[in-house]
Amino acid sequence: MKNGLLMKQKIIFWLDADLTSYCLAYYLQQRIDAEFYAIIDITNRAKEFFLNQKLVTFQKVWFYHDYVMKSTKDNVVNENESGLNISELVKNDRIFNPKYNEFYNFTKNEINSIITNEFSLFNEVLQIKPNIFVTTETALRPHHTFHKLCQAQKIKTLMLNNANWGNLSYLSENFQELDNFEMNFKHRQTTSNTFEQLEKRLQKKILSKNLTNFYTGLRKSKLEKIFAALQFLLISNNDHIKTHYTYFGRTKLKVLLKYFKYSIQKKIRKNFIDKNLIKEINPNDSFIYFPLHMEQERSTLIDAPFNTDQLQVVKQIVKSLPVGINLYVKEHPSMKSRNWRSISIYKELIRLPNVTLLHPSVNPNLLLEKCSLVIVITGTAAFDAGFYGKPAITFVETEFSSLEHISVLKKDAELPELIRNSLKKSINPEIIQEYIEYVEKNAILIDMNSLQQDIQDVLSYGGYLVDVEINDDEFRKLLESKKEEFNLLADEHIKKII
Repeated sequence: MKNGLLMKQKIIFWLDADLTSYCLAYYLQQRIDAEFYAIIDITNRAKEFFLNQKLVTFQKVWFYHDYVMKSTKDNVVNENESGLNISELVKNDRIFNPKYNEFYNFTKNEINSIITNEFSLFNEVLQIKPNIFVTTETALRPHHTFHKLCQAQKIKTLMLNNANWGNLSYLSENFQELDNFEMNFKHRQTTSNTFEQLEKRLQKKILSKNLTNFYTGLRKSKLEKIFAALQFLLISNNDHIKTHYTYFGRTKLKVLLKYFKYSIQKKIRKNFIDKNLIKEINPNDSFIYFPLHMEQERSTLIDAPFNTDQLQVVKQIVKSLPVGINLYVKEHPSMKSRNWRSISIYKELIRLPNVTLLHPSVNPNLLLEKCSLVIVITGTAAFDAGFYGKPAITFVETEFSSLEHISVLKKDAELPELIRNSLKKSINPEIIQEYIEYVEKNAILIDMNSLQQDIQDVLSYGGYLVDVEINDDEFRKLLESKKEEFNLLADEHIKKII
């Protein structure tokens, strides 16, 4: 026992290119007496660091890709035993789905073999009977799958989430979901706020602004981009095309050709956007606001697996519109990092009746102020709507679905009625204020976006290249420079562990 803080427990970490959880493990191990284990999803050059590192003592580690690439005769995973909708997760996997992966077309047998080996690995890991699973937000399917398997076995999860309010984070059992929120959040009617006051708070601290800054900062340096390209083309042996299924088909020539293709494609699409998408709204128009989600992202692929086709979602909303109300659809500004959507999608959206397709530069706060209702698949715009006294509809449950101004669509056929009922809602600003206070009370004052970007800047050329050699001295300097943040995170984890 160290410092008398904790009886020995078994803690399993998910470590990946983000390296936040590894940094946390370093500071946690200085404070608690526990057995540490890890699943490591990392590239080959970075793998050398983890094979030789002495900073954290792990009882055992499993390198994810060493296991899933094994040949197997049994290519069947029982969905009933796993408790997961495996077929849906696989269908929306950005590596397996040809809609998102232009480098390699997986066969059914290849996918089955990978999934079977993956479950075999996870079952082996769970044989150690861990007490705690420590992780950052689960962005990709394998990470998400292991989290769900841990929950099925009643293993306590400590997931470090970005809060939907300001520069805050929090620990919880689930992605973007405060623990015991419905049980603990009670409307006390003790505050006196107006929507004007809430709007001012929104302007200062809302997450959407932070995310815009994050994506703008990510991969912004041309010099880092050049260094990353030189590393990939001249130094890396690119052996991942044999050892990591996520890199199948990504030869240096293909990657180079795709880069030039995407660069040209991006300019052509942006030119179409600037010429054809509306940059100013009609102040006299009565409209419902639907912000498009960034693709491909967890928000639709995992959180809303049955609503990944956003064009079809828009068509569904159009069919459900009340007479006299239009639909304003706004492109997501961060789609720039995904080379924008295909022009054919923009054209089809423009052709839809009662639909106005808005330029990504249009101020979302102006849309929230002027709209009658916000509809999203999932995302913070539904939360933001409450600051302007506007109702919202989401297609799936979210962290803030319990707020009175938000309705969740349960069945597609109910959308017309749900829209009509939502338009009649009156919103109480005091509930929004109390929600903010509840989040602030249960959150950690750490901006995870900035912290993770700082790690990327030091170790992976600002995020341009993940297959990098990790220098031990540089990593130690990074750990020391972020000592205050990670000690604070360690404190919060320990509170949950003990």
